[in-house]
Amino acid sequence: MIECSHVDEMPRPEPAPLTPTCPECEAAGSHPVQLRLCLVCGHVGCCDSSPYRHATAHFEETGHAVMRSFEPGQSWRWCYLDKHIV
Repeated sequence: MIECSHVDEMPRPEPAPLTPTCPECEAAGSHPVQLRLCLVCGHVGCCDSSPYRHATAHFEETGHAVMRSFEPGQSWRWCYLDKHIV
């Protein structure tokens, strides 16, 4: 995996998830396809394959650039600024 400078800025240990699922999807009555965890604040949002793309919306609203998969058995991370898996 490629390392980016934004990963070095992440809190250690990573933040605890604020919710077990995407709260925006829950409020809208939608079902998230897959979940992503913000590594800055712990927000849980749905991926871009979900109808509302709440993880991307969270990045656009906050500038929190790095998230990781919040799916069982997955640990990859994505940087929105570098646009690649880190």
